[in-house]
Amino acid sequence: MIEDFMPKPTPETAPYWDAAKAGELRVQQCGACGRHYFYPRPFCRYCASPDVAWVMVSGRARLVSYVINRRPMPGFESVSPVIALVELDEGPRLMTNVVGVEPAPENLPLDLRLRVTFEERGGTVLPVFQPEEESA
Repeated sequence: MIEDFMPKPTPETAPYWDAAKAGELRVQQCGACGRHYFYPRPFCRYCASPDVAWVMVSGRARLVSYVINRRPMPGFESVSPVIALVELDEGPRLMTNVVGVEPAPENLPLDLRLRVTFEERGGTVLPVFQPEEESA
């Protein structure tokens, strides 16, 4: 059931999904202007250069926006109800889930510092984010 809703890699997105399986977060970076971007495409979204490469990024991000889904679809009860937009330290924004935190607004202030982790769902490994541990 959940498998029906999992992403299907394409030639353009396969490096992203392969990296996730390996526990790495990768996005594309332009060799001409140096900017990182997401969603995958064969040219830079900023300067249109075809000189692009997949690079590993830090996996650190900030919470930009979110919703708490109180009524999950059947088969998705075990998935975090926090559906979020995060901005990577390198610049791109991703839709994801926030995990490892009680889903309540007081626990999810905007700009909350997050770090990537990975979850297996329906045979696919997805990057999800959890609050960064504060240093003592």
